[in-house]
Amino acid sequence: MAGKSHERPSAPGHGERIGERIGLIAGNGRFPIIFAENARQLGYTVSAVAHIGETEPELEKHVEKIHWIKIGQLNKLIKAFKEDGVRQAVMLGGIKKTHVFTTVRPDLRTLAIAGRLRAFKDDAILREFAAELEREGIRIRESTFGLNGILVEDRVLTKRRPGKKEWDDIRYGWEVAREIGRLDIGQCVVVKGRVIVAVEAVEGTDQAIRRGGELAGEGAVVVKRCKPQQDLRFDLPAVGPRTIQTMASVRATVLAVEAGKSVLLDRQEMLSLAERAGIAIVGIKE
Repeated sequence: MAGKSHERPSAPGHGERIGERIGLIAGNGRFPIIFAENARQLGYTVSAVAHIGETEPELEKHVEKIHWIKIGQLNKLIKAFKEDGVRQAVMLGGIKKTHVFTTVRPDLRTLAIAGRLRAFKDDAILREFAAELEREGIRIRESTFGLNGILVEDRVLTKRRPGKKEWDDIRYGWEVAREIGRLDIGQCVVVKGRVIVAVEAVEGTDQAIRRGGELAGEGAVVVKRCKPQQDLRFDLPAVGPRTIQTMASVRATVLAVEAGKSVLLDRQEMLSLAERAGIAIVGIKE
């Protein structure tokens, strides 16, 4: 797939933006696919830049044009968008941080960005990346763009509600998650009995849940929230069916996520899995 692009005929949209083009910088998971479908229904034409080894190949079926690049090939990304006439784009889906130590192949432009950074923290890297694109006339939109209806609400989303001890763990985990976010470590913690049994770092949410659940045994509570300094253009917390499957595998019982700033992927499937596993899902505002 390296260096290749794929184009499909445009489907007519249902909104007022038929023919208006939106760029999609796609990482891993289902988030980019869900965005592409929503954007097309709103009448946008979607051009995607996908990352080899990260982005789901299925994305090709949901966009009008797709370009495959290696992680760190910023020049190719900008060239692809300019060829497609993209003037606004969103960044959706994660890139595993472990690629920094393995498969990343930075071009000269990416190396120049790295040279301007004082610290290699997620937010700083992404802001500088967005600034570089905007200097080329490509505006980076907020990650919530076009995603009405899939953000988490401020309520209990499942029939099962957390018990008193679980609410205590939620409140404790909520404060700890704020601090690890402030330090730009991660977005998720796993709690049991007001003891932090796992903190998300470079391994990602699912691995943190698995590790914490194995340590805690049955009844762990998972809390995921935005960083206090979160730039809403990048890396919104997202949970979906795979999150619930991972929790069920270690018998975790509660998932608490930040309302209004977190995304539910494949909502109906996720809620159905949670109900069958006896897992409570809660949306919480600050």
